[in-house]
This record gives sequence, C-alpha cells and structure tokens, in this order.
Amino acid sequence: MRAPRPAASRLASAAALLLTLAACGGGGGGGGGLAFLPPTGGTGGDPTTPGTPTTPEPSGGAVLRGVAATGAAFADARLEVLDQRGQTVCSTVTDAAGSYDCELPVDTAAPLVVRVLRDEQALYSISASAEGGTLNITPLTTIVAAQLAPDGNPASLAQAIQSNPDLVNDDAIRSEVQALLATLEPLLQALGQAGIDPFGGPLVADGTGQDRVLDAITVSVRPDGTAANIEITVKAPSADGQPVSLSYRTSDEAAPVLPAVTADQLSAIPTPAQVAGFFQRLDACFALPVTQRVDTATSDDADATGTAANVTAPACRTLFVDDDPATYAANGGTVGRNAQGRGAWSSLFRFGPTGLRHDRGNFEFFRVQGGQTDLVLSYRWTDRLGNTDNETLVVRNQDGALKLTGNSYGYGATVRPVSEDREYLNMPAYNAFTTGYNISIDNRINGSGQPVLSHVLVTAPWGQVIKFSPESGLSYLVAHRADDSRTVTSIVRLATGYADPATAGNLADEEPNIFFVDPQYGEAQIRALKDQGVWKMEFFPVAGSPVVQSYRTLARAQTINEVRQLKFAQLAPAQRAELLAATAATGRITFGAPSDSDPNNIDFSSEGGGDAWTVPAGALAPTSFSVTGRVGAQGSQRFNDGTLVRNTARTAMLYCSPQSAADVHCYSAVPGVGPFQYAQGVSFNSMELWARSARQVEMKKQIALYKSF
Repeated sequence: MRAPRPAASRLASAAALLLTLAACGGGGGGGGGLAFLPPTGGTGGDPTTPGTPTTPEPSGGAVLRGVAATGAAFADARLEVLDQRGQTVCSTVTDAAGSYDCELPVDTAAPLVVRVLRDEQALYSISASAEGGTLNITPLTTIVAAQLAPDGNPASLAQAIQSNPDLVNDDAIRSEVQALLATLEPLLQALGQAGIDPFGGPLVADGTGQDRVLDAITVSVRPDGTAANIEITVKAPSADGQPVSLSYRTSDEAAPVLPAVTADQLSAIPTPAQVAGFFQRLDACFALPVTQRVDTATSDDADATGTAANVTAPACRTLFVDDDPATYAANGGTVGRNAQGRGAWSSLFRFGPTGLRHDRGNFEFFRVQGGQTDLVLSYRWTDRLGNTDNETLVVRNQDGALKLTGNSYGYGATVRPVSEDREYLNMPAYNAFTTGYNISIDNRINGSGQPVLSHVLVTAPWGQVIKFSPESGLSYLVAHRADDSRTVTSIVRLATGYADPATAGNLADEEPNIFFVDPQYGEAQIRALKDQGVWKMEFFPVAGSPVVQSYRTLARAQTINEVRQLKFAQLAPAQRAELLAATAATGRITFGAPSDSDPNNIDFSSEGGGDAWTVPAGALAPTSFSVTGRVGAQGSQRFNDGTLVRNTARTAMLYCSPQSAADVHCYSAVPGVGPFQYAQGVSFNSMELWARSARQVEMKKQIALYKSF
C-alpha cells in the first residue's frame, strides 16, 4: 500500500464515467449461453457419422472451417486447434458471424481438439481426423468433449489424447452425440430439428435450423476435478415459474431426458437479430452527445439533471416501451437524474457515457409478472476509457422490437452466485474457498439519515428463510443467523474448504461475523441446485406495508471442488510484502489526521506506482475494488467503500464516500461538501477485488488483513 497521493490525481473524466454505469448496460447478439468454464493450458460430421469431417480438403493443405456459436455468434474469440501431440497447429479469431477458417499443416496429427476462448467463456470441439472440413464449436460440442475427457474437463482433453489418442475416435464421438440427442429429444421434436449434427451440420447464428436449438437453451459445464457437472435449461416460460431443466455428471452411467416442451412455449424466444437490433439502437442513443440526449444539458462536458420528460432524442426515447421513458420504473426509481445524481438510466444525463458500446447480448429467460411476459437479457458494456462489465436488463417485445421496461420494483436488490478465494494475509493457514450467493439489498436512507427498511425476509430456492436488516454505515443489508444474531455480510455461504487440506476444522468455526448455512451443503446438494433458482424477498419498511419482489439467477452457486478449479486475481508480490509490513502489528491500516497536501485516500498500488494485483491466465480481471472497516475502535460503526476499475487496470485509488449526512467515517474541510477523505482513526482490515462473469457469477478475491478471528 503506497503513501496517499494528492486528490488532484483523481482523473475527473474517469470518475464521471465510472459513476454513471450502475443504471446502464448493453449487449449485442442473442441466443443460448455457455456457463463459466475455466480455460487451461474440430470435428465435422454428417448425420450418420458425427465426427467425420464433411467436404474434406485435398491433403497437404486441409482447411478446417465452421461456426462458433452459443445461439448468438461467438464473435471476436481466440480459436486454437491442438493436434494429438499437443501442438497448436492453427490459431485465428472468429469473425462477427462466429465463422473461422484454419489451414492445417501437412504433418497435423489427429485427433484434434479445438478451443475458442473469450474472456472466461470457452467452447470446445473435437475431430478424429485431420482432413479438414466443417467443424462447429458450440455448447453441444463442448458437452461431447467433456464426456470424452477422463476428468470431465474439456480443457484437459488435449493433454489426455497425447498419451491416449483413442479417447477421440469416430465411434466414441458418434456414441456421445447419439446420447446427447436422446437427452434433447423433446426439445428437438418441438423445434422440428430432430437428427441434427452438432459437429458438421449447417449452422448460421441467425435463429434458424440448428441455431434455433442453441437459442432455446443455456448449457453449463462445470468441471470439479473428477467429472463435469452439466446442466441444460430450456428458455421457455412455465406455468409454475420454474425453469425446465436437467442436470447430470459426465461420470453418470446415463443422462436423463429433458421434460416435455411444446413449440408454443418456445415461439416467443427472440431471434438473434432482434436482440442485436436492440443493442444497436442503444449504441445509437449513447453515440449522441449529452446535449442532444437531454434538453437540460448546457454542455457536452458536464452532467445534467432532469426527468423522463427531458429525454428528447428520438434515438433514446424509442428505446423505451411506447417510445416513452416515463413508462420505465425499476428498483424504486424512474428515468432521470436528481441533484444527488440518482435515478434510473441517469447515464442518459451524464457526459461520461457518451460513446458507450454494448455487445454480447444474450436472451436469458422470460419474466412473467402481472400478466405481462417480458424478457431478461444479459450483455456487456464498454466505455471510452476501457471500463467494462457484465449486466442484465429487462425488455418487452413490442410489435417485433425489443423495448426497455423496468422491473417495476420499489426496492433495489440483486441475487448473484459468488465464488470466493479468501486469503488471510497474516494467517495463511486459514486461506480458504467459499461458495454461496450474494444477496445485495440496498440500505436506502431517508432525508434524516435513517434506514427506510426495517428488515427483509429472503426465501431461498431451497426453502430457507433468512432475515436481512440495515447496519449503520453499510450500503447493504446484513444477514441474520437462525438465532437472529447479525453478521456483517450480505453473502449467504453454502460451504467452504481450506486451500491447504492439512488445515483442520472448518472456517465457519473461526469466522464469527460471516454467514454460513448450518449445516453446510455438500457437493451433491449444491449440484442439485438449479442455475435459474427463484428467490423471494419480502420487504418490511419502517413505515408502510410489506412488499414482495422475486429474483431469478442465471447460474447456481458452484461447488467447492468446482471453485478449486477456478483462477482468481492475486496480490502482486510487492504489494503483498508491503501489506504484510503495514499490518504486522495491528492487523489493520489506520488513518492519521486528515491533510490537504497528503489526503487520507486508499492508494492500492505498490511502491513506485507498481501493480497491486495480477490476473493469472484463465482468471477474470477485476472490475471493482472495495474495502470494509470501522470508524473507531473494535465494536464501533462499520463502513464499506468501493470503486469501479478498468479490467486492464492493476491499481486502484479509493476515495471516502459518505453514505449519508450523518456518516462520520469521511472528513471534509467543509462539512457535507467534498472533496472527502478518511477521518482520523478510521481503519480498514479487509479488501476485496470483484469480477463478474457473463453468467453473473461474482468472482471475489478477499484479502483479510486481521491477525486473529
């Protein structure tokens, strides 16, 4: 941890961008999805012999070609072909349609493994031949590759065939394809796509033919060290609100068959063109300068305030249902930006998001509420400075065009699975992995600085009811144990395991302030959870009647053995050494007297401006940094602060952010008016680096500084 730098280094333009993005997002494309698959380290076919290349090229210049898609085109992804010797014989990048061509050297040795990587997402395919031809790469071919890998991990198959090439042969591929088609039979019949060839059949990411199958499902392939856990979810609305899905392991003797599904249930799935068209329109809105987006802006280099009525650009107004931003309501807010910078889609009123781009859009599921069926899309946004993250939004199909509509909820909350690498800097024997769900409920404060909510009762998909309540100084509500005692966390942890198997006991017995279900879940219990788990929240305001809101996840919590296969951001060696030296005596970092020349900011970088963290191959780069601490001595008021960071960044600067006028952890020379810095005696003992996958799985690197529990 470096000495604080002057507040002038704040990079005002970057801060303006970062502050706008919580209510905004984007994406492009549409279709199915492959859940988080940690990458490490081509097979064509015809309907009768899957895995045998179609249209073989002449020897001495064979070309492998095909399409990588999850329903949406898997565009701009790095593709590699590895042969039986483990050598990369061809590498390229897929184009906007997900297409690729790879010329194979004359000495290429079959079988082949093809992998295509984009951030944390990976697709795999295989070929028993090196003769070239058509080879598609999809979630379905990934399942087949996982089935043939000895440990269920398609990422390890290339290494496995070096010693055992017979793992991938025509008969093995044919057998696994037939088994997969039997599993999917009800869906294939409903779509009129029985007998498809996932490897060599025609595939265009346009919502027709085989692509209709990919558009209709989400596939998760999660290796756990001995097998892969596979879940296939059909994106069809159901009468009871529960998704149609099935789960099995690659080590199972046989896979189950999908429940029955009808063509009518699938008819409302949007086409890739519809999804792509929405995000193209969103890009067109943010391509305009702020003075053209809203009529209250006086400069293209300054933020504005206003309401939905002040959004004047047709390119922006037509994004919303009825071409009217006033129809939008979500999480207690409407479109606009007030004097405190709050409001739904406040990004329309800010200059920073100008030029915001959206891609990787994906239809996830139908949202049925109040007799209205809406659609939930996932997406990625990228701003002009390179900041990027994955989000979701709700749209409605209105006359064939997708239009923004809010969730109509009165309170802000999210539910996301979270996988955690928990490092105890001063107690390394206790380093551990945890898994669970982050139930983030906004601690809304009224004009008097008091919480709006008394408590919230959260019902998990497995039936457990967990109480959450406000904690002074924290921006989120904290979970209560079964005995009604408070924790200090919003994360409901299902299980944990020490990084070092030699460490005895369980982390839950050591950490008194974080929440674990009791008893903890085993691997099989977590595997049985659904990706699209439905959560109910009952909000009890201090004044007013209870309100019920519901949420659905895009992925389940990962098992501890699945988490062990993942890669996380890590402290840079120099930063680790500096933090150890700074916390060796007290287990925390405490601020001295505020100073205008040397303000109390958190400069998370090593001496000389060096990196604070590293991102190993296969890990998601963090997009936010946060700390938690106390205003004074042990037992006093807690606080949490955070900031977004670019995914290319390896350092962060964190400034104190008061939660309300009564917040005392921040100091300002003019009370209530910034710039703010940390007050004297304020300390922190925990730091977090957060990343979020396309499946909305949060990857958390926890750095605990304390010396005892």
